[in-house]
Amino acid sequence: MHFSSRLYVLVFIFAWNQMHVTDSAFSMVPAVLITLLLLFVMNALWRRAGKSSFPGPYYLLGLGPVLTYSRFIWTGIGTACNYYNTKYGNIVQVWIQGEETLILSNSSAVNHVLKSSNYTARFASKRGLRCIGMDERGVIFNSNLKLWKKVRTFFSKALSGPGLQKTVGVCVSATHRHLDQLSDFTDPSGQVDVLNLLRCIVVDISNRLFLRVPFNGQSACWILFTCLQQTRSLLLFICMFCSQEKELLMKIHRYFQTWQTVLIQPDLFLRIGWIYKKYEHDAKDLQEAMDGLIEKKRTEISTSEKLDDFDFATELIFAQNHGELTADDVRQCVLEMVIAAPDTLSISLFFMFVLLKQNPGVEDKIVQELDAVVGDRPVENGDMQSLKILESFINESMRFHPVVDFIMRRALEDDIIDGYKVAKGTNIILNIGRMHKTEFFAKPDEFSLENFEKHVPNRFFQPFGVGPRACVGRHVAMVMMKAVLVTMLSKYTVCPRLGCTLSTIRQTNNLSQQPVEDNDNCLSMRFIPRAMKTHTTPCGHE
Repeated sequence: MHFSSRLYVLVFIFAWNQMHVTDSAFSMVPAVLITLLLLFVMNALWRRAGKSSFPGPYYLLGLGPVLTYSRFIWTGIGTACNYYNTKYGNIVQVWIQGEETLILSNSSAVNHVLKSSNYTARFASKRGLRCIGMDERGVIFNSNLKLWKKVRTFFSKALSGPGLQKTVGVCVSATHRHLDQLSDFTDPSGQVDVLNLLRCIVVDISNRLFLRVPFNGQSACWILFTCLQQTRSLLLFICMFCSQEKELLMKIHRYFQTWQTVLIQPDLFLRIGWIYKKYEHDAKDLQEAMDGLIEKKRTEISTSEKLDDFDFATELIFAQNHGELTADDVRQCVLEMVIAAPDTLSISLFFMFVLLKQNPGVEDKIVQELDAVVGDRPVENGDMQSLKILESFINESMRFHPVVDFIMRRALEDDIIDGYKVAKGTNIILNIGRMHKTEFFAKPDEFSLENFEKHVPNRFFQPFGVGPRACVGRHVAMVMMKAVLVTMLSKYTVCPRLGCTLSTIRQTNNLSQQPVEDNDNCLSMRFIPRAMKTHTTPCGHE
């Protein structure tokens, strides 16, 4: 029992005895005064005994861990981290699931953790991860380090080298395809469901790059799609394709919501049968969809006379055939590759369109750069390095309003961070988003391209992390964002509804920072064709 808890019990016993050995209410007064005095002393001792070497909330006889954990559950991980760092400073101790957890938001501590092999494990509810298939599987939350290292090599190979070289062309093709079908996402008033448009574009790109399985299973039609003109049969194929694509997106969205919900939930909550089964069902919907796509891929591989180009899914299937991975490993890796972008990269692009209209001068500069570098042709690999203003815009968007603004880790051994002793097993949350707004940048609280006019050292800007567990898809994510933005901004200026700004859009910040989609109309935007030889087209509002 904690020291303060034992002291509280002793005071209670003393007061109880004093009140029961007296015969009158008057004789109880000294006992009450003595009790109050002891409580005062106990409070002072308890504040000293309950306080750790780290800044943060007091233990409060166990009430502190309950209160801090409750804040994480009810407000979301990102929101709670910002609250505690703002209140207590750059290094804060709290409790999640009764475990000591440090929230770090200064660059020296953040970089120490990111670059050290002592923090390659992650923490979360084990039962929650098991519910969604991430417990010791895949690459995102896999803390079986031996298996994690093995599967990470497949991700690294797919997301670099030849795979990266294909990304621009695939992004341009997928974006054009969906822009040609913009009416499918447009309501009668002319407003476009831009979030789902972006999700469809991104999941299409992911499928073409990493899985290459037509959602309707017709390989011939997949080839014809890129070659034929828009005949009636092709339009029918497109409708079938889009329908299945959107169905998959719904399953991805439900899986992501389940992931956010169960990530740090108490085991007791997830031991309630009907609750666990509900979340497990939402996860299984996507897992079964992935099983179906992987089976189609197996059939395609087995019937092919020659395989010249091994994609991500093919490499995994061959590894399973050789006994290196299990079927569950393959499914989870494919699932994580497919879900990584639709609910992170697509939302980043959504917020970028909002920021462009809040900063029309920035959009003018980007469009001028596109005219100078790309002109009327599709963007190519060789253009990427020349789009400096666009890159600054993307970086500033990720700094100013990141979709994922924290990283979760666990200490594998005892360590010292900025002079503080960190015990083995301590949970760590790196509040990257707050670090980006408190150090180095000239205008940390403003959206300004001036923040990236000069070179920014890596230790002050970590949107994808760094070190042994850095985001394996950081390079391809940058290429995808550039290619999609160039393709869309070359054809349209995108106008949010009047009054729709970052500060007015309702958002949650749990596993990631997302707009609340209970009223889709407030998130829709108008796509206005960009006039020839002009720059930013002014937005009209109803």
